[in-house]
Amino acid sequence: MKSSKLILGCLITLGLATSQAMAQDDAARDAMAERLAPVGSLCLEGQDCGSAAMAAAGGDGGGASGGADGEAVYGSICMACHDTGVAGAPKRGDEAAWAERTTKGFDTLLDHALNGFNAMPARGGNPNLSDEEVHAAVAYLVEPVMDVPAADAAATEDASADAAASEETAAEDTAAADTAASDPAVEDQAVEDQAANDEAAADGAAAEMDPAVAAIDGAAVYGGICMACHEAGIAGAPVRGDAAAWEPRLAQGFETLYDHAINGFNAMPPKGGNPSLSDDEIKAAVHYMVQ
Repeated sequence: MKSSKLILGCLITLGLATSQAMAQDDAARDAMAERLAPVGSLCLEGQDCGSAAMAAAGGDGGGASGGADGEAVYGSICMACHDTGVAGAPKRGDEAAWAERTTKGFDTLLDHALNGFNAMPARGGNPNLSDEEVHAAVAYLVEPVMDVPAADAAATEDASADAAASEETAAEDTAAADTAASDPAVEDQAVEDQAANDEAAADGAAAEMDPAVAAIDGAAVYGGICMACHEAGIAGAPVRGDAAAWEPRLAQGFETLYDHAINGFNAMPPKGGNPSLSDDEIKAAVHYMVQ
């Protein structure tokens, strides 16, 4: 009888311990999911991305921008960065942050919003937004800190002309690069550089991952934060799977990639704009991204 009670007690204790461990694992996963919650969303060309809903909402939020509802566009797209200050975005209503920017004039601010500037993608990452909707959103964004002019077709034409000029410059640069590539000496040097990069990339990819990093779901971290830029190449981010884009970066070694991802580099904010992520979670995402 005593033996039976002892065995029963052991089984109950084991069951309680197992339940507690499972509860802790669930809590850890929930905490990670909360940290990975995206601050915004990525819209690809051809997707609806809420534009229809914004158009149906209507309202008076457009300010000086005609029929488009600037407040609705801002709330759907722009506020993800301009309400939080992600990647250095000036917050709406922060006069100190906007002081220097407003001196450039509304047309310049509109051009930056239409065509992208620094870490800000063109049209806030939603290519389906019309010029009028972007104008309305910018008007709503800067209304607290400057006088907003009425919507002007000329301003839109100027922005389009600037975009065309940029495309022409890019085409000229491409032609110059093609000419240089036709030089045998340049071509030989390019082959040597390519071989060196391939070797360095192979060495970097072969680097062993820390066990603590290997235990983390890098794909989940990437999907929650990194893919917003690295799936579409926003602000020059190398696209996952683009070997040519990653070769010179891998040549710098994983420690450099870790440092850039954790502390920020060029347009990329520290930890992808989510400071609650741990260093190991960022490293796991980096390994997934360069597979």
